[in-house]
Amino acid sequence: MPGQQLVVNAERHETRVALLEDGVVVELFFERRKERGIVGNIYKGRVQRVLPGMQAAFVDVGLEKAAFLYVGDILPKTSHDDEDDEDKPSRHEHQEASETPSVGSDESGAFARSGALSSDADKAGKPERSSRRDDLRIEELIKEGQEIMVQVTKDAIGTKGVRVTCQVSLPGRHLVFMPTSNHVGISRRITDESERARLKEIVETLRPPGTGFVVRTAGEGVPLAKLQADVELLVATWKDIQVKVEKGRAPALIHPDLDLTLRCTRDLFTTDVEKLIVDDEATYQRITEFISSFNPAMSGAVELYKGVEPLFDQMGIEQEISRALARKVWLKSGGYIVIDQAEALCAIDVNTGRYVGKRNLEDTITKTNLEAVKEVAYQLRLRNMGGMIVIDFIDMDKQQNRDKVQTALGEELKKDRARTNVVRISELGLVEMTRQRVRESLGRMLTEPCFYCDGRGAIRSKLTVAYEVFRSVRRMAPTIKEKVVVVHCHPEVADLIYDQERDHLEELEHMVGKKVVMRARGSFHQEQYELFGTDEKTLNKA
Repeated sequence: MPGQQLVVNAERHETRVALLEDGVVVELFFERRKERGIVGNIYKGRVQRVLPGMQAAFVDVGLEKAAFLYVGDILPKTSHDDEDDEDKPSRHEHQEASETPSVGSDESGAFARSGALSSDADKAGKPERSSRRDDLRIEELIKEGQEIMVQVTKDAIGTKGVRVTCQVSLPGRHLVFMPTSNHVGISRRITDESERARLKEIVETLRPPGTGFVVRTAGEGVPLAKLQADVELLVATWKDIQVKVEKGRAPALIHPDLDLTLRCTRDLFTTDVEKLIVDDEATYQRITEFISSFNPAMSGAVELYKGVEPLFDQMGIEQEISRALARKVWLKSGGYIVIDQAEALCAIDVNTGRYVGKRNLEDTITKTNLEAVKEVAYQLRLRNMGGMIVIDFIDMDKQQNRDKVQTALGEELKKDRARTNVVRISELGLVEMTRQRVRESLGRMLTEPCFYCDGRGAIRSKLTVAYEVFRSVRRMAPTIKEKVVVVHCHPEVADLIYDQERDHLEELEHMVGKKVVMRARGSFHQEQYELFGTDEKTLNKA
Protein backbone atom coordinates (compact mmCIF):
# COMPACT_ATOMS: atom_id res chain seq x y z
CA MET A 1 0.00 0.00 0.00
CA PRO A 2 1.56 3.33 -1.03
CA GLY A 3 2.31 5.86 1.67
CA GLN A 4 3.32 3.32 4.32
CA GLN A 5 6.04 3.99 6.85
CA LEU A 6 7.49 1.84 9.63
CA VAL A 7 8.61 3.82 12.70
CA VAL A 8 10.77 2.20 15.40
CA ASN A 9 11.31 3.76 18.84
CA ALA A 10 14.03 1.62 20.47
CA GLU A 11 14.89 2.22 24.11
CA ARG A 12 16.74 0.08 26.63
CA HIS A 13 13.60 -0.95 28.50
CA GLU A 14 11.03 -0.96 25.71
CA THR A 15 10.72 -1.14 21.92
CA ARG A 16 7.73 0.36 20.13
CA VAL A 17 6.90 -0.01 16.45
CA ALA A 18 4.21 1.89 14.56
CA LEU A 19 2.94 1.19 11.06
CA LEU A 20 1.65 4.33 9.34
CA GLU A 21 -0.51 4.54 6.23
CA ASP A 22 -0.65 8.00 4.66
CA GLY A 23 0.64 9.46 7.91
CA VAL A 24 -2.00 7.75 10.07
CA VAL A 25 -1.04 5.17 12.69
CA VAL A 26 -2.85 1.92 11.88
CA GLU A 27 -0.95 -0.63 13.96
CA LEU A 28 1.13 -0.46 17.13
CA PHE A 29 3.45 -3.07 18.57
CA PHE A 30 5.11 -3.03 21.99
CA GLU A 31 7.79 -5.23 23.47
CA ARG A 32 9.14 -4.67 26.95
CA ARG A 33 12.39 -6.23 27.99
CA LYS A 34 10.79 -7.75 31.09
CA GLU A 35 7.58 -8.80 29.30
CA ARG A 36 8.77 -10.00 25.91
CA GLY A 37 6.18 -11.96 23.94
CA ILE A 38 6.99 -15.55 23.09
CA VAL A 39 4.76 -16.30 20.08
CA GLY A 40 6.83 -18.36 17.64
CA ASN A 41 9.18 -19.75 20.31
CA ILE A 42 9.77 -23.51 20.15
CA TYR A 43 10.05 -25.50 23.38
CA LYS A 44 10.71 -29.04 24.47
CA GLY A 45 8.01 -29.58 27.04
CA ARG A 46 6.63 -32.28 29.29
CA VAL A 47 2.94 -33.20 29.33
CA GLN A 48 1.63 -32.27 32.77
CA ARG A 49 -2.02 -33.27 32.53
CA VAL A 50 -4.23 -34.85 29.87
CA LEU A 51 -7.90 -33.84 30.03
CA PRO A 52 -10.07 -36.24 27.98
CA GLY A 53 -13.19 -34.25 28.83
CA MET A 54 -11.76 -31.13 27.20
CA GLN A 55 -9.71 -33.01 24.57
CA ALA A 56 -6.75 -30.91 25.63
CA ALA A 57 -3.59 -31.12 27.68
CA PHE A 58 -1.41 -28.88 29.80
CA VAL A 59 2.26 -28.90 28.92
CA ASP A 60 5.10 -27.66 31.15
CA VAL A 61 7.44 -25.61 28.96
CA GLY A 62 9.23 -23.85 31.79
CA LEU A 63 6.93 -20.83 32.05
CA GLU A 64 5.00 -19.61 35.09
CA LYS A 65 1.79 -21.22 33.81
CA ALA A 66 1.43 -24.48 31.93
CA ALA A 67 0.81 -24.19 28.18
CA PHE A 68 -2.52 -25.30 26.67
CA LEU A 69 -2.44 -27.89 23.86
CA TYR A 70 -5.67 -28.77 22.03
CA VAL A 71 -6.07 -32.16 20.34
CA GLY A 72 -6.48 -30.48 16.93
CA ASP A 73 -3.00 -28.98 17.29
CA ILE A 74 -1.22 -32.30 17.71
CA LEU A 75 -1.67 -34.00 14.35
CA PRO A 76 -1.32 -32.19 11.01
CA LYS A 77 -4.60 -31.09 9.45
CA THR A 78 -6.10 -33.02 6.57
CA SER A 79 -4.83 -31.91 3.16
CA HIS A 80 -7.08 -30.21 0.60
CA ASP A 81 -6.63 -29.59 -3.09
CA ASP A 82 -7.12 -25.82 -2.90
CA GLU A 83 -4.91 -24.33 -0.21
CA ASP A 84 -6.70 -20.99 -0.35
CA ASP A 85 -9.95 -22.52 0.81
CA GLU A 86 -8.23 -23.80 3.92
CA ASP A 87 -6.06 -20.86 4.90
CA LYS A 88 -5.84 -20.27 8.62
CA PRO A 89 -4.47 -17.39 10.68
CA SER A 90 -0.74 -17.05 11.08
CA ARG A 91 0.93 -18.24 14.24
CA HIS A 92 3.17 -15.20 14.18
CA GLU A 93 1.77 -11.84 15.22
CA HIS A 94 3.18 -9.95 12.22
CA GLN A 95 2.68 -12.60 9.56
CA GLU A 96 -0.13 -12.08 7.06
CA ALA A 97 -3.29 -13.73 8.35
CA SER A 98 -4.03 -15.43 5.05
CA GLU A 99 -0.64 -16.93 4.41
CA THR A 100 -0.59 -20.15 6.40
CA PRO A 101 -2.85 -22.87 4.99
CA SER A 102 -3.90 -25.95 6.83
CA VAL A 103 -1.14 -28.44 7.42
CA GLY A 104 -1.89 -31.76 5.89
CA SER A 105 -1.26 -34.94 3.97
CA ASP A 106 0.34 -38.18 5.06
CA GLU A 107 -0.56 -38.03 8.73
CA SER A 108 1.70 -40.77 10.02
CA GLY A 109 4.71 -39.74 7.95
CA ALA A 110 4.53 -36.05 8.80
CA PHE A 111 3.81 -36.90 12.42
CA ALA A 112 6.94 -39.02 12.76
CA ARG A 113 9.11 -36.60 10.76
CA SER A 114 8.30 -33.66 13.03
CA GLY A 115 10.08 -35.17 15.96
CA ALA A 116 7.36 -33.57 18.04
CA LEU A 117 6.36 -36.72 19.88
CA SER A 118 8.22 -39.70 21.25
CA SER A 119 7.95 -43.20 19.83
CA ASP A 120 5.23 -44.07 22.36
CA ALA A 121 3.10 -41.29 20.98
CA ASP A 122 3.74 -42.41 17.41
CA LYS A 123 2.30 -45.78 18.31
CA ALA A 124 -0.69 -44.12 19.92
CA GLY A 125 -1.06 -41.65 17.09
CA LYS A 126 -2.59 -44.16 14.68
CA PRO A 127 -5.04 -46.32 16.63
CA GLU A 128 -6.11 -49.48 14.84
CA ARG A 129 -9.76 -48.85 15.45
CA SER A 130 -9.92 -45.94 13.01
CA SER A 131 -7.79 -44.09 10.48
CA ARG A 132 -9.99 -41.00 10.50
CA ARG A 133 -8.36 -38.00 12.12
CA ASP A 134 -11.64 -36.82 13.66
CA ASP A 135 -11.89 -40.06 15.64
CA LEU A 136 -8.52 -39.63 17.36
CA ARG A 137 -8.69 -38.68 21.03
CA ILE A 138 -6.01 -36.85 22.96
CA GLU A 139 -5.52 -39.70 25.42
CA GLU A 140 -4.58 -41.91 22.45
CA LEU A 141 -1.99 -39.41 21.20
CA ILE A 142 -0.08 -38.28 24.28
CA LYS A 143 0.28 -39.26 27.92
CA GLU A 144 1.29 -37.55 31.14
CA GLY A 145 5.04 -37.27 31.60
CA GLN A 146 5.75 -37.53 27.87
CA GLU A 147 8.24 -35.10 26.32
CA ILE A 148 7.05 -33.27 23.21
CA MET A 149 8.16 -30.36 21.02
CA VAL A 150 5.69 -27.49 20.81
CA GLN A 151 5.54 -23.98 19.36
CA VAL A 152 3.72 -21.06 20.98
CA THR A 153 0.82 -19.76 18.88
CA LYS A 154 -0.71 -17.33 21.38
CA ASP A 155 0.81 -15.38 24.23
CA ALA A 156 -0.76 -15.64 27.68
CA ILE A 157 -3.91 -13.51 27.68
CA GLY A 158 -5.54 -12.48 30.94
CA THR A 159 -5.58 -15.49 33.27
CA LYS A 160 -4.88 -17.99 30.48
CA GLY A 161 -1.47 -19.49 29.79
CA VAL A 162 0.10 -19.63 26.35
CA ARG A 163 -1.40 -21.82 23.64
CA VAL A 164 0.90 -24.21 21.80
CA THR A 165 0.88 -26.54 18.81
CA CYS A 166 2.93 -29.50 17.63
CA GLN A 167 2.59 -28.21 14.05
CA VAL A 168 5.79 -26.18 13.82
CA SER A 169 6.14 -23.36 11.29
CA LEU A 170 9.27 -21.30 10.64
CA PRO A 171 8.76 -17.93 8.93
CA GLY A 172 11.34 -16.57 6.55
CA ARG A 173 11.39 -13.40 4.52
CA HIS A 174 9.54 -14.81 1.51
CA LEU A 175 8.41 -18.24 2.71
CA VAL A 176 6.98 -20.00 5.73
CA PHE A 177 8.43 -23.49 6.26
CA MET A 178 6.15 -26.19 7.71
CA PRO A 179 8.30 -29.28 8.27
CA THR A 180 5.37 -31.45 9.38
CA SER A 181 3.31 -30.72 6.26
CA ASN A 182 3.40 -32.13 2.74
CA HIS A 183 1.89 -29.14 1.03
CA VAL A 184 2.65 -25.95 -0.93
CA GLY A 185 0.49 -22.86 -0.50
CA ILE A 186 0.46 -19.35 -1.94
CA SER A 187 -0.66 -16.21 -0.12
CA ARG A 188 -4.16 -15.13 -1.09
CA ARG A 189 -2.86 -11.62 -1.57
CA ILE A 190 -0.91 -12.76 -4.62
CA THR A 191 -3.74 -12.66 -7.14
CA ASP A 192 -1.96 -12.96 -10.49
CA GLU A 193 -2.55 -16.56 -11.63
CA SER A 194 0.63 -16.81 -13.72
CA GLU A 195 2.72 -15.57 -10.77
CA ARG A 196 1.02 -18.04 -8.44
CA ALA A 197 1.79 -20.86 -10.85
CA ARG A 198 5.42 -19.75 -11.17
CA LEU A 199 5.94 -19.59 -7.44
CA LYS A 200 4.27 -22.94 -6.82
CA GLU A 201 6.41 -24.64 -9.45
CA ILE A 202 9.62 -23.18 -7.97
CA VAL A 203 8.79 -24.16 -4.40
CA GLU A 204 7.70 -27.66 -5.46
CA THR A 205 11.15 -28.26 -6.94
CA LEU A 206 13.02 -26.74 -3.98
CA ARG A 207 11.26 -28.27 -0.98
CA PRO A 208 12.59 -31.42 0.66
CA PRO A 209 10.25 -34.40 0.16
CA GLY A 210 7.38 -34.51 2.61
CA THR A 211 7.76 -30.93 3.86
CA GLY A 212 5.60 -27.89 3.22
CA PHE A 213 6.01 -24.22 2.35
CA VAL A 214 3.75 -21.21 2.03
CA VAL A 215 4.84 -18.35 -0.21
CA ARG A 216 4.28 -15.09 1.65
CA THR A 217 3.02 -11.89 0.04
CA ALA A 218 6.61 -10.61 0.11
CA GLY A 219 7.54 -13.48 -2.22
CA GLU A 220 5.64 -12.03 -5.17
CA GLY A 221 8.04 -11.37 -8.05
CA VAL A 222 11.03 -12.75 -6.12
CA PRO A 223 13.55 -14.59 -8.35
CA LEU A 224 14.52 -18.25 -7.96
CA ALA A 225 17.87 -17.53 -6.27
CA LYS A 226 16.30 -15.62 -3.36
CA LEU A 227 13.59 -18.23 -2.84
CA GLN A 228 16.24 -20.95 -2.85
CA ALA A 229 18.29 -19.06 -0.26
CA ASP A 230 15.18 -18.78 1.94
CA VAL A 231 14.51 -22.53 1.61
CA GLU A 232 18.09 -23.46 2.48
CA LEU A 233 18.16 -21.18 5.52
CA LEU A 234 14.83 -22.46 6.88
CA VAL A 235 15.70 -26.14 6.32
CA ALA A 236 19.07 -25.64 8.05
CA THR A 237 17.29 -23.94 10.96
CA TRP A 238 14.91 -26.88 11.26
CA LYS A 239 17.75 -29.41 11.31
CA ASP A 240 19.43 -27.41 14.07
CA ILE A 241 16.17 -27.39 16.06
CA GLN A 242 15.86 -31.18 15.75
CA VAL A 243 19.38 -31.66 17.09
CA LYS A 244 18.63 -29.41 20.06
CA VAL A 245 15.41 -31.30 20.77
CA GLU A 246 17.29 -34.61 20.85
CA LYS A 247 19.94 -33.26 23.24
CA GLY A 248 17.77 -30.98 25.41
CA ARG A 249 15.97 -31.88 28.62
CA ALA A 250 12.39 -30.80 29.12
CA PRO A 251 11.25 -28.20 29.90
CA ALA A 252 13.56 -26.07 27.76
CA LEU A 253 13.48 -23.26 25.20
CA ILE A 254 14.80 -24.73 21.96
CA HIS A 255 14.42 -21.93 19.44
CA PRO A 256 13.42 -18.32 20.27
CA ASP A 257 11.75 -16.18 17.63
CA LEU A 258 13.30 -12.86 16.60
CA ASP A 259 12.77 -9.80 18.80
CA LEU A 260 10.10 -7.25 17.87
CA THR A 261 12.41 -4.99 15.84
CA LEU A 262 13.65 -7.75 13.53
CA ARG A 263 10.23 -9.44 13.32
CA CYS A 264 8.69 -6.20 12.11
CA THR A 265 11.57 -5.69 9.69
CA ARG A 266 11.13 -9.21 8.35
CA ASP A 267 7.35 -9.18 8.12
CA LEU A 268 6.30 -5.55 7.59
CA PHE A 269 9.21 -3.93 5.75
CA THR A 270 8.08 -4.84 2.25
CA THR A 271 8.17 -2.93 -1.03
CA ASP A 272 4.91 -1.27 0.03
CA VAL A 273 6.79 0.52 2.82
CA GLU A 274 8.50 3.65 1.58
CA LYS A 275 10.66 4.22 4.63
CA LEU A 276 11.73 2.62 7.91
CA ILE A 277 12.68 5.24 10.51
CA VAL A 278 14.53 4.26 13.71
CA ASP A 279 15.79 6.50 16.50
CA ASP A 280 18.59 4.34 17.94
CA GLU A 281 21.94 3.93 16.19
CA ALA A 282 22.65 0.41 17.49
CA THR A 283 19.19 -0.74 16.39
CA TYR A 284 19.72 0.99 13.04
CA GLN A 285 22.90 -1.06 12.53
CA ARG A 286 21.09 -4.30 13.46
CA ILE A 287 18.29 -3.57 11.01
CA THR A 288 20.58 -2.71 8.09
CA GLU A 289 22.69 -5.83 8.71
CA PHE A 290 19.54 -7.95 8.88
CA ILE A 291 18.16 -6.46 5.65
CA SER A 292 21.46 -6.99 3.83
CA SER A 293 21.01 -10.75 4.32
CA PHE A 294 17.90 -10.90 2.14
CA ASN A 295 17.54 -7.61 0.21
CA PRO A 296 20.49 -5.19 0.33
CA ALA A 297 18.71 -2.84 -2.08
CA MET A 298 16.18 -1.96 0.65
CA SER A 299 18.89 -0.74 3.04
CA GLY A 300 18.62 2.69 1.44
CA ALA A 301 15.06 2.99 2.72
CA VAL A 302 16.20 2.73 6.35
CA GLU A 303 16.68 6.12 8.00
CA LEU A 304 18.31 6.98 11.33
CA TYR A 305 16.38 9.75 13.11
CA LYS A 306 18.65 12.30 14.79
CA GLY A 307 16.15 14.97 15.80
CA VAL A 308 16.03 16.53 19.27
CA GLU A 309 12.29 15.96 19.74
CA PRO A 310 11.42 12.30 20.51
CA LEU A 311 10.52 10.43 17.31
CA PHE A 312 7.02 9.36 18.39
CA ASP A 313 6.25 12.92 19.51
CA GLN A 314 7.53 14.41 16.27
CA MET A 315 5.32 12.10 14.19
CA GLY A 316 2.21 12.46 16.38
CA ILE A 317 2.25 8.82 17.44
CA GLU A 318 2.21 9.52 21.20
CA GLN A 319 -1.07 11.37 20.74
CA GLU A 320 -2.57 8.39 18.89
CA ILE A 321 -1.50 6.03 21.68
CA SER A 322 -3.34 8.20 24.21
CA ARG A 323 -6.39 8.25 21.94
CA ALA A 324 -6.23 4.47 21.62
CA LEU A 325 -6.58 4.11 25.39
CA ALA A 326 -9.65 6.35 25.68
CA ARG A 327 -13.07 4.81 26.28
CA LYS A 328 -14.88 7.46 24.21
CA VAL A 329 -13.71 8.32 20.67
CA TRP A 330 -15.22 11.37 18.96
CA LEU A 331 -16.15 11.38 15.27
CA LYS A 332 -15.54 14.40 13.05
CA SER A 333 -19.29 15.00 12.64
CA GLY A 334 -19.82 15.33 16.40
CA GLY A 335 -20.97 11.76 16.99
CA TYR A 336 -18.91 9.35 19.06
CA ILE A 337 -18.29 5.69 19.83
CA VAL A 338 -17.81 4.12 23.26
CA ILE A 339 -15.56 1.06 23.56
CA ASP A 340 -15.84 -1.31 26.53
CA GLN A 341 -13.73 -4.46 26.78
CA ALA A 342 -14.68 -7.39 29.01
CA GLU A 343 -12.84 -10.68 29.52
CA ALA A 344 -13.87 -12.28 26.21
CA LEU A 345 -16.18 -9.67 24.71
CA CYS A 346 -15.78 -6.17 23.35
CA ALA A 347 -18.87 -3.94 23.13
CA ILE A 348 -18.87 -0.84 20.92
CA ASP A 349 -21.74 1.66 21.13
CA VAL A 350 -22.38 4.28 18.41
CA ASN A 351 -24.06 7.58 19.32
CA THR A 352 -25.02 10.73 17.37
CA GLY A 353 -23.64 12.99 20.12
CA ARG A 354 -23.60 16.61 18.97
CA TYR A 355 -24.43 15.75 15.36
CA VAL A 356 -27.99 16.83 14.50
CA GLY A 357 -27.93 16.42 10.71
CA LYS A 358 -29.55 18.60 8.04
CA ARG A 359 -32.44 16.70 6.44
CA ASN A 360 -34.17 13.99 8.46
CA LEU A 361 -33.50 11.59 11.33
CA GLU A 362 -32.88 8.52 9.16
CA ASP A 363 -30.21 10.33 7.12
CA THR A 364 -28.56 11.66 10.28
CA ILE A 365 -28.44 8.18 11.79
CA THR A 366 -27.13 6.55 8.61
CA LYS A 367 -24.37 9.13 8.15
CA THR A 368 -23.31 8.72 11.78
CA ASN A 369 -23.23 4.94 11.41
CA LEU A 370 -21.20 5.12 8.19
CA GLU A 371 -18.68 7.44 9.81
CA ALA A 372 -18.56 5.15 12.83
CA VAL A 373 -17.82 2.14 10.60
CA LYS A 374 -14.46 3.61 9.55
CA GLU A 375 -13.54 4.55 13.10
CA VAL A 376 -14.58 1.17 14.53
CA ALA A 377 -12.52 -0.77 11.97
CA TYR A 378 -9.58 1.56 12.59
CA GLN A 379 -9.81 1.27 16.39
CA LEU A 380 -10.05 -2.52 16.29
CA ARG A 381 -6.86 -2.66 14.27
CA LEU A 382 -5.05 0.04 16.26
CA ARG A 383 -5.99 -1.43 19.66
CA ASN A 384 -5.53 -5.03 18.44
CA MET A 385 -8.85 -6.04 19.96
CA GLY A 386 -9.79 -9.65 19.35
CA GLY A 387 -12.33 -12.29 20.27
CA MET A 388 -16.07 -11.65 20.22
CA ILE A 389 -17.08 -8.09 19.29
CA VAL A 390 -20.61 -6.61 19.33
CA ILE A 391 -21.19 -3.26 17.64
CA ASP A 392 -24.39 -1.42 18.56
CA PHE A 393 -25.10 0.88 15.62
CA ILE A 394 -27.92 3.40 15.92
CA ASP A 395 -31.23 1.82 14.81
CA MET A 396 -32.07 2.36 11.14
CA ASP A 397 -35.60 1.86 9.82
CA LYS A 398 -34.69 1.14 6.18
CA GLN A 399 -33.14 -2.16 5.16
CA GLN A 400 -31.18 -0.46 2.38
CA ASN A 401 -29.43 1.71 4.95
CA ARG A 402 -28.60 -1.31 7.11
CA ASP A 403 -27.18 -3.00 4.01
CA LYS A 404 -25.14 0.11 3.25
CA VAL A 405 -23.58 0.06 6.72
CA GLN A 406 -22.94 -3.69 6.50
CA THR A 407 -21.17 -3.33 3.15
CA ALA A 408 -19.10 -0.41 4.38
CA LEU A 409 -17.97 -2.41 7.42
CA GLY A 410 -16.91 -5.32 5.21
CA GLU A 411 -14.87 -3.01 2.98
CA GLU A 412 -13.11 -1.37 5.92
CA LEU A 413 -12.25 -4.73 7.51
CA LYS A 414 -10.49 -5.83 4.32
CA LYS A 415 -7.66 -3.47 5.30
CA ASP A 416 -7.09 -5.49 8.47
CA ARG A 417 -4.43 -8.23 8.35
CA ALA A 418 -6.18 -10.10 11.16
CA ARG A 419 -8.92 -12.52 10.15
CA THR A 420 -12.46 -11.34 10.85
CA ASN A 421 -15.89 -12.91 10.57
CA VAL A 422 -18.98 -10.67 10.53
CA VAL A 423 -22.62 -11.71 11.02
CA ARG A 424 -25.32 -9.79 9.16
CA ILE A 425 -26.59 -6.64 10.91
CA SER A 426 -29.82 -7.20 12.85
CA GLU A 427 -32.99 -5.11 12.76
CA LEU A 428 -31.89 -3.60 16.07
CA GLY A 429 -28.67 -2.38 14.52
CA LEU A 430 -26.45 -4.95 16.24
CA VAL A 431 -23.47 -6.49 14.46
CA GLU A 432 -21.76 -9.56 15.89
CA MET A 433 -18.25 -10.29 14.68
CA THR A 434 -15.04 -12.03 15.66
CA ARG A 435 -11.47 -10.87 15.13
CA GLN A 436 -8.38 -13.02 15.32
CA ARG A 437 -6.58 -12.63 18.64
CA VAL A 438 -2.94 -13.67 19.02
CA ARG A 439 -1.69 -11.31 21.74
CA GLU A 440 -3.00 -8.93 24.36
CA SER A 441 -4.88 -5.85 23.24
CA LEU A 442 -3.17 -2.48 23.47
CA GLY A 443 -5.34 -1.47 26.43
CA ARG A 444 -4.52 -4.55 28.47
CA MET A 445 -0.86 -4.27 27.57
CA LEU A 446 -0.49 -0.62 28.62
CA THR A 447 -2.98 -0.35 31.48
CA GLU A 448 -3.98 -2.15 34.66
CA PRO A 449 -7.24 -2.20 36.66
CA CYS A 450 -7.78 0.96 38.71
CA PHE A 451 -6.68 0.30 42.30
CA TYR A 452 -9.39 2.68 43.49
CA CYS A 453 -12.45 1.20 41.78
CA ASP A 454 -10.90 -2.27 41.31
CA GLY A 455 -11.57 -2.14 37.58
CA ARG A 456 -15.32 -1.52 37.88
CA GLY A 457 -15.10 1.90 36.32
CA ALA A 458 -17.29 3.38 39.08
CA ILE A 459 -17.39 3.62 42.87
CA ARG A 460 -20.23 3.89 45.36
CA SER A 461 -21.33 7.47 45.84
CA LYS A 462 -20.59 9.40 49.04
CA LEU A 463 -24.28 9.33 49.98
CA THR A 464 -24.44 5.54 49.46
CA VAL A 465 -21.41 5.08 51.73
CA ALA A 466 -22.93 7.41 54.34
CA TYR A 467 -26.08 5.30 54.50
CA GLU A 468 -23.95 2.15 54.76
CA VAL A 469 -22.17 3.76 57.73
CA PHE A 470 -25.54 4.43 59.42
CA ARG A 471 -26.64 0.82 58.92
CA SER A 472 -23.32 -0.48 60.28
CA VAL A 473 -23.60 1.74 63.38
CA ARG A 474 -27.11 0.50 64.02
CA ARG A 475 -25.95 -3.12 63.54
CA MET A 476 -22.78 -2.88 65.65
CA ALA A 477 -23.88 -0.50 68.45
CA PRO A 478 -25.46 -3.20 70.67
CA THR A 479 -22.12 -5.06 70.73
CA ILE A 480 -20.10 -1.98 71.72
CA LYS A 481 -19.86 -1.45 75.51
CA GLU A 482 -18.51 2.09 75.39
CA LYS A 483 -20.77 5.15 75.23
CA VAL A 484 -19.22 6.55 72.04
CA VAL A 485 -19.07 4.98 68.55
CA VAL A 486 -16.22 6.39 66.46
CA VAL A 487 -16.35 6.06 62.68
CA HIS A 488 -13.17 6.54 60.62
CA CYS A 489 -14.07 7.35 57.03
CA HIS A 490 -13.11 9.36 53.96
CA PRO A 491 -13.16 13.16 54.58
CA GLU A 492 -15.87 13.83 52.00
CA VAL A 493 -18.13 11.17 53.51
CA ALA A 494 -17.60 12.69 56.98
CA ASP A 495 -18.39 16.18 55.66
CA LEU A 496 -21.56 14.95 53.96
CA ILE A 497 -22.80 13.26 57.15
CA TYR A 498 -22.17 16.32 59.33
CA ASP A 499 -23.68 18.64 56.72
CA GLN A 500 -26.49 17.14 54.64
CA GLU A 501 -27.25 14.17 56.93
CA ARG A 502 -26.99 15.91 60.36
CA ASP A 503 -30.65 15.19 61.20
CA HIS A 504 -30.24 11.54 60.26
CA LEU A 505 -27.13 11.28 62.46
CA GLU A 506 -28.96 12.74 65.46
CA GLU A 507 -31.86 10.30 64.96
CA LEU A 508 -29.35 7.45 64.84
CA GLU A 509 -27.70 8.55 68.10
CA HIS A 510 -31.10 8.67 69.80
CA MET A 511 -31.97 5.22 68.40
CA VAL A 512 -28.78 3.43 69.57
CA GLY A 513 -28.36 5.45 72.76
CA LYS A 514 -24.75 6.31 72.01
CA LYS A 515 -22.85 9.28 70.67
CA VAL A 516 -21.63 8.78 67.08
CA VAL A 517 -18.49 10.70 66.09
CA MET A 518 -17.09 10.91 62.54
CA ARG A 519 -13.31 11.08 62.14
CA ALA A 520 -11.96 12.02 58.68
CA ARG A 521 -9.07 9.92 57.33
CA GLY A 522 -7.49 11.22 54.13
CA SER A 523 -5.74 7.92 53.46
CA PHE A 524 -9.07 6.04 53.27
CA HIS A 525 -10.72 4.92 50.03
CA GLN A 526 -14.07 6.67 49.55
CA GLU A 527 -15.87 3.36 50.17
CA GLN A 528 -13.79 2.47 53.25
CA TYR A 529 -14.80 3.03 56.89
CA GLU A 530 -14.09 1.54 60.32
CA LEU A 531 -16.14 1.46 63.56
CA PHE A 532 -14.97 1.08 67.15
CA GLY A 533 -16.08 2.08 70.61
CA THR A 534 -14.46 4.52 73.06
CA ASP A 535 -15.32 6.64 76.08
CA GLU A 536 -15.69 10.42 76.41
CA LYS A 537 -12.37 10.87 78.21
CA THR A 538 -10.38 9.02 75.56
CA LEU A 539 -12.31 10.78 72.81
CA ASN A 540 -11.42 14.21 74.22
CA LYS A 541 -7.73 13.30 74.38
CA ALA A 542 -7.68 12.13 70.76
